[in-house]
Amino acid sequence: MSEEGNNLFKAGDMHGAICCYTKALKLSDSQADCAVLHRNRSACYLKLEDYTKAEADASKALDADAADVKARFRRAQAFQKLGQLDQAFLDAQRCAQLEPKNKAFQDLLRQLGAQIQQKLNSTDARVQQMFSLLSDTSAKDSDRLKAAQNLVVLSRDEAGAELIFRNDGVRLIQKLLASKQEEVVLSALRTLVGLCTGHQSRVSVTLSSKIKQSFMGSGTSTVSLAACHLLQVMFEALTEGMKPSKELRSMLRHLLEMMPASSVSGSGRDSAINLLVKQVPRKSLKMPDNSVTLWVIDQGLKKILEVAGTVPELSDGPPLTDNSHMSCSVLLSKLYDDLKSDKERENFSKLCEEYVQQHFGQPGLESKLRAIQTVSVLLQGPSDVGNRTLEMSGMMDAVISLCASKDVTHQQVAVEALIHAAGKAKRASFITANGVALLKDLYKKSENDRIRVRALVGLCKLGSAGGTDFSMKQFAEGSTLKLAKQCRKWLCNESLPPTSRRWSVEGLAYLTFDADVKEDLVEDKNALQAMFELAKSEDKTVLFAVGSTLVNCTNSYDVEKPDPQMVELAKYAKQHVPEEHPKDSPSFVEKRLVKLLEAGVVSALVCMVKQESPALTESCRECIARVFLALVERQEDRGTVVAQGAGKALIPLASDNTDTGKIKAAQALAKITITSNPEIAFPGERIYEVVRPLVSLLSLECTLLQNFESLMALTNLAGISERLRQKIIKEKAVAKVEGYMFEEHELVRAAATECMCNMVLSTEVQKLFLATGNDRLKLLVLYSGEEDERLRKAAAGTLAMLTAEQPELCARIPATTTHWLEILQALLLSEIVDLRHRGVVIVHNMMQADKSLAETLMESEALEILSVLAKGGEAGPNPASKIAQHCLDKAIEYGIIKSREPLSRRAPCFHEEIGW
Repeated sequence: MSEEGNNLFKAGDMHGAICCYTKALKLSDSQADCAVLHRNRSACYLKLEDYTKAEADASKALDADAADVKARFRRAQAFQKLGQLDQAFLDAQRCAQLEPKNKAFQDLLRQLGAQIQQKLNSTDARVQQMFSLLSDTSAKDSDRLKAAQNLVVLSRDEAGAELIFRNDGVRLIQKLLASKQEEVVLSALRTLVGLCTGHQSRVSVTLSSKIKQSFMGSGTSTVSLAACHLLQVMFEALTEGMKPSKELRSMLRHLLEMMPASSVSGSGRDSAINLLVKQVPRKSLKMPDNSVTLWVIDQGLKKILEVAGTVPELSDGPPLTDNSHMSCSVLLSKLYDDLKSDKERENFSKLCEEYVQQHFGQPGLESKLRAIQTVSVLLQGPSDVGNRTLEMSGMMDAVISLCASKDVTHQQVAVEALIHAAGKAKRASFITANGVALLKDLYKKSENDRIRVRALVGLCKLGSAGGTDFSMKQFAEGSTLKLAKQCRKWLCNESLPPTSRRWSVEGLAYLTFDADVKEDLVEDKNALQAMFELAKSEDKTVLFAVGSTLVNCTNSYDVEKPDPQMVELAKYAKQHVPEEHPKDSPSFVEKRLVKLLEAGVVSALVCMVKQESPALTESCRECIARVFLALVERQEDRGTVVAQGAGKALIPLASDNTDTGKIKAAQALAKITITSNPEIAFPGERIYEVVRPLVSLLSLECTLLQNFESLMALTNLAGISERLRQKIIKEKAVAKVEGYMFEEHELVRAAATECMCNMVLSTEVQKLFLATGNDRLKLLVLYSGEEDERLRKAAAGTLAMLTAEQPELCARIPATTTHWLEILQALLLSEIVDLRHRGVVIVHNMMQADKSLAETLMESEALEILSVLAKGGEAGPNPASKIAQHCLDKAIEYGIIKSREPLSRRAPCFHEEIGW
């Protein structure tokens, strides 16, 4: 087929040649042959001017062989036509280095050099043209806007960014930022993003020019977001490989000053908090330096607490959004978690207590409300600190007292504090004794739905104190279902404000510990869709409540199965034994999963992952990862889940999450990779991002099932391309895979051997087997004689590939074990076609490699077996029979046997047993 393609190419029939090469690719198992076919097909696409496919095929050829100069030259030509001159130049330069005297390579290099210079000249001219228009005060507003937008496009190219910067572009941008046209200001900010990305020196110049950072506090959300993005880029440039600089502290001080400023919009303040969350705490607790966190606490903790204590309904205080308090909780929690010693944590707690005491001790109700609101925010963030402030003298009494206030705002602040205070068991019991009657009274008698829904959530939280324990019911029979029904009713009521509807999801997050509530919720499609719409809305505070509700509905929380003997002992000792609800059995859970999928749960989860908000905490990410893992448990559902974007969403969840969340997300990725085509599930470069999470599952901390699924997924990836194999090697997975080849569990051992079978296509892995003083080859030979069919296939397949790629290994096989000949003969005599085929290939490779090995084989029963195999079955010659014949031909060539030599002894009649 390949030869036919070559002939058609020479005849000018490109479409025919492509057809032949494509068919040959489907039939070929050889990596080297596939590389040549891709290279040839790339040449056809170049002729047809389909440069995208030409580049793709050339890249696939280079994946197999990075030194393939023809493929690299064709890719350079394709890149040139696609306008990707920088990549084309790199490829052409590499070609010229490999073959300095090749005129075609030198010509292409000169062409590209000229084109790049021409592009630079053209870019310079365009930059000058835009500058002239923007500096011309008499120009039309529409022309100036177009010029400003063109400047954004130019700044995204490195050459354009450099030219803008060199031509005093920062000063011009400073003038544009003073424009009254919102679109011009946006373009100026976006141009600065292009200039500052990855450039510390440009960031320093931009900051020294005193460009206003206050744009982030703009009431216009698009301007605020653009300014936030600019500051994010500046932070990343300044923190890359550096200790905190003067410029960095200046930017942090500005963000802290924004906290209490009444001139800053709510969305701008949220953006500032988000930046502090991302930039201040250490990226890893292994890093010793937390000086930035200590500096922020020293300089700005009280400013952050001012936002935390703001009650929006009161006249004073900075403007807030629905997300501001939750964002503050996350920031305070991040700062507290980044502290290294008890002394640092004690100082943090003391500063918070002083702030709360300062307001709580003042006369007047508003000050006390600020103090209670601050405590609420602390309880949702660093809860240890929140509980300390809650235990201050008179605080809990004030909360209970204000719940009975006739003022709606007072009630709302107090009820929310009561709900957050019920988080700890001792607090829950205290509130159950002192606050349940009050909450019930508010729920039944209040005329304000804001208060009723919050009182309902308080009751839901207290009612769920038993968790999933069926026998621990806090309220009377049927009360929980009634509460859940009211939550669903409010959730679906679009006339209610989003905040009130969000509180109804909070209620469901507690109530869905009860399996009856789960069943009712998944049956209510309207309620599910209303919850999913909220998850996609601007109100980010609902994310954790939605995640928790879904974790409960899918039973994706961790449940430790009690030891039966311990249960009997507990019963004997009259201790409480947790009971599982009958509707939490696997059959019920499976049906709930199906209904959630039908209601659109995947699209909601994908949207939740995309949220750029402090509310998307690690705990929230863990919830999402757990739900995704539950959704891909059934193989038949995985296609649906992937089609709706789960593959893309799971990758960040596997890297930015709690330790448990990372494992859950990685396992979900493994399940998808095992049963779906990885190139479709993770298109483009995304497929390479899957490798690290999968390798992370090859750990003793993970279960054997997770190890097994990881090995299966890596096997699939390793069979796709050399580039993926190199990525697996780079992640140090080979040694881990080898370790699992010794695992006692037969499935894990076989999966590890299968993974190694694909990995040995890499020369780097082959060298491990070539190294002296190791038993890698011996292990493969011994495994080829094991009883486990799957393990035998994997080991024999690995051995077949190794002996083909590295012939010198053939001579080492007899030294591995005295039974090597028996193992090979058993493979040749196997009733399993795949095993027989692998055995013939190994024998063929050994005979090709060494004459003395061939003599040893021909002196054994292998000669008779090969003679029978060479005759083929009833259906005629097959791949194994052809290879067996090649073995005999080689023996004739060596002079070991004569042509048509009669067999010295009768061949075994095994062909009747295996249906030949």
